[in-house]
Amino acid sequence: MTSLDKPTEETSADDARAVTEAALFEAFGGVRGMIETVLPGLLFVTIYTINKDLHLSAIAALAVSVVLVVVRLVTKDTVKHAFSGVFGVAFGVVFAMMTGNAKDFYLPGMLYTLGLGLAYIITTLCGVPLIGLILGPVFKENLSWRTRNPGRKKAYAKASYAWGAILLAKCAILFPLYWWADTTQLGWVLVALKIPPFLLAVWLTWVFLAKAPAPIDVFAEMEAEEKAAEEREREAAARSAEQ
Repeated sequence: MTSLDKPTEETSADDARAVTEAALFEAFGGVRGMIETVLPGLLFVTIYTINKDLHLSAIAALAVSVVLVVVRLVTKDTVKHAFSGVFGVAFGVVFAMMTGNAKDFYLPGMLYTLGLGLAYIITTLCGVPLIGLILGPVFKENLSWRTRNPGRKKAYAKASYAWGAILLAKCAILFPLYWWADTTQLGWVLVALKIPPFLLAVWLTWVFLAKAPAPIDVFAEMEAEEKAAEEREREAAARSAEQ
């Protein structure tokens, strides 16, 4: 290795880490996505703690979720994270209203977390890590990592196991509280557990992917193949014209 090679390699590694960070930020919504995830539940438990009014708490949580979507639409920003928040809050509101139990506002989200944690583990055991399915299109590699990039598949497997373990550990805390704690206790624990486990999972994903081989840009490959095919057609046409 020459003295000129090392800076190039370090620059390439820095570029790869920057791409990974940007992809994770896009896939998981960044700071704004986290705020949109926390705010409805925080508003619900705050109002319920003050006046124990299920209807007011539920309506306020749903209203702020809708406002967040409207803001996204007005600013022409991606709405997938805000929309997922609206659906989650709406399910919680409907469930709580039907049962009359304020704790049931949180139950659909808890069940979703449990299902997602199991999905991360099961898909990885089946050889198709869920985090790879989520991030593959973001990295423009689609499913190329499954057969053409074993090092990257291994990194996705580690990340998926990490996500699954973290989400299941979160469920192991929340479900006993659902049965034994009151609504405000469960609500504040849920708010407290929204961001830290998520950040830990994202950080571990970044660590695993930063050490993995670079993604294979299948879109660039397809464009190159199309250009090569067009070039061959032009050459064939030129030969035919000469004859």
